[in-house]
Amino acid sequence: MTSKYSFFYLATVIACLSLTACRERPLYYHYELTPAEGWDLTDTLHFTVPAMAETGEYQMQVGLRIDGSYPYRNLSIVVEQQTKPSGVLQRDTLNCEVVDETGHPLGKGVSIYQYLFPLTTLQLNEGERLDISIYHNMRREVLPGINSVGVMIEK
Repeated sequence: MTSKYSFFYLATVIACLSLTACRERPLYYHYELTPAEGWDLTDTLHFTVPAMAETGEYQMQVGLRIDGSYPYRNLSIVVEQQTKPSGVLQRDTLNCEVVDETGHPLGKGVSIYQYLFPLTTLQLNEGERLDISIYHNMRREVLPGINSVGVMIEK
């Protein structure tokens, strides 16, 4: 009877490993820390995405790491993407719901909660790179509880 369960366990492990092995790594995945005293309205975070190896559509997502001291349910951020060398500028506002109506964090984690929000699909050509700037768009000047902000780009 134990060999039946051992076979099932082994088959499950192999299936899980094969599914995770097939997933491609992001082309770019980087976080920037915010100041420990809080993310100030004037603190713009900068990301430089290296040149693309091939032309295509790229999905951009914004990541957040927030602790329990963040005082709001939502976070509004502005994301500016400038394509180089063409200089095309795209600006998006992303409204991120991070806590539900009962006060429970919607992210994954225990004391620091991680979130990933889809932003946009970009059409980029081979050799183009991105300069990305992110800042918050909240009424409060300094936001406590935002530990870091990141960018992930996948093909």
